[in-house]
Amino acid sequence: MSPPPPPASPSTEELEADLSAATISKKQLNKEARKAAKAAKAGKKAEKFEAVEADPFAANYGYHEIQSKGISGRSWTDIGDLDEAAAGRSVLVRGFAERFRPVSNKMTFIVLRKKMSTVQCVLVANADAGVSTQMVRFATSLSRESVIDVEGVVSVPKEPLKSTTQQVEIQVRKVYCISRAIAALPFNLEDAVRSEAEFEKAEQDGEKLVRVCQDTGLNYRVVELRTATYQATFRIQSDVENIFREYLYSKSFIGVHTPKLISGSSEGGAAVFELQYHGQPACLAQSPQLYKQMCISGGFGHVFEVGSIFRAENSNTHRHLCEFTGLDAEMEINEHYFEVCDIIDGLFVAIFKHLNENCKNLLEIINKQYPFEPLKYLEKTLKITYEEGIQMLKDAGTEIEPMSDLNTEAEKKLGRLVKEKYGTEFFILYRYPLAVRPFYTMPCYEDPAYSNSFDVFIRGEEIISGAQRIHTHELLRKRAIECGIDTSTISSYIESFSYGVPPHGGFGVGLERVVMLFCGLNNIRKTSLFPRDPQRLTP
Repeated sequence: MSPPPPPASPSTEELEADLSAATISKKQLNKEARKAAKAAKAGKKAEKFEAVEADPFAANYGYHEIQSKGISGRSWTDIGDLDEAAAGRSVLVRGFAERFRPVSNKMTFIVLRKKMSTVQCVLVANADAGVSTQMVRFATSLSRESVIDVEGVVSVPKEPLKSTTQQVEIQVRKVYCISRAIAALPFNLEDAVRSEAEFEKAEQDGEKLVRVCQDTGLNYRVVELRTATYQATFRIQSDVENIFREYLYSKSFIGVHTPKLISGSSEGGAAVFELQYHGQPACLAQSPQLYKQMCISGGFGHVFEVGSIFRAENSNTHRHLCEFTGLDAEMEINEHYFEVCDIIDGLFVAIFKHLNENCKNLLEIINKQYPFEPLKYLEKTLKITYEEGIQMLKDAGTEIEPMSDLNTEAEKKLGRLVKEKYGTEFFILYRYPLAVRPFYTMPCYEDPAYSNSFDVFIRGEEIISGAQRIHTHELLRKRAIECGIDTSTISSYIESFSYGVPPHGGFGVGLERVVMLFCGLNNIRKTSLFPRDPQRLTP
């Protein structure tokens, strides 16, 4: 029996059947026919090449898409756990391909990164090891930041490695690309972690270095977050939140989650994000304040919340965001709102100690790019009155309007004065004028022009606002009206005080601001995962 005839190349008539004669000219049809013939020829060449290049070790490398087909039972090792104790052991690791350094067509180096750890992987063509030149070529062809799996034997190099965190190498036996990076990087990660000192030195040496500006980093945030500096920053932030929870749990607080869609302003200001809620006006909560107090009315005693807070102020400063993470607490008090200050004292001393003792390596990573001095604080947090603070400013030549709030410049100067006089950068300023505090703030019994309120500062910037709250229905309603609040929008809140509420107080902390100031960073966008400010709603 004669073999079947080979498939014929597409004819002009067949192409005309596929393509409209109204839009395709005869010349174009001939061009398509030539293209098809060229493709067929190229295919034959490829088949011949593959036959010549057949690799007995082809199973040791290639593209491998994870689709949950099964569980192999293989043991994985974290790159950060690789040390000299692992020498001689076969390991399987996964990470981003940070750098490639081909030495020849038979040898290449790959730096693999996972979180903040990097390890050098060595591929050398060697039949005994199951590594072919094709495998080396495959590895070298991969794009930077592709996710790859590497299996190999750990070895200790003769000379210390300067370009990786781990001081061992992996002699590669198998390499698979799990997820290929198909887009060119918007910037190199090494450019994104340079310090100002490096730029200054380069300028002195007549060298030009690439600078990744803030907007570029934010536009490509997922790439920027891969750098060691940001990996460290958000691990610090996670620890601050964790200590906040743990400390308050130890003081009999319970965690709550309050609504973020509310019917009226929670702070009494006009800067709220307004929206329509099923045909009625609503807004995003500026704080969990009203509901925290209603929890006290509900008999919870001590509550805290970690959640989003929305502020519509058109503030394009280094420390303001339109959405940030609030660490809020509210508690019954027995006699004095200083009981709330004592909680803050113990909480933040615990946070500072934890970071200094348990996050040294993270702080060093941040310090390398953004140098800062360790925060100065006292074991017992300093408290000074608003009037004392104003007098310190006046004595230093700064005039403050009577009974007004402190502006940013005055806060910073007071922070410097307190540091010089008391040796601390963390302090509480209390007994603010009532006129500059929210409507629910308890007036001072000695002088109703002042209030039982306080702010807390780190490095001359406010991080906490707190106070004793009004707990009597009549006074609360009166103060709301005096402050221009439409009481109909918060009627359920005010009504809750008609059933009897224990004396209470509380505070609110901005998580991003705490991390920014503890680490001496110059912009809150460095401590916000995906910042929302008046100019930015993506990514």
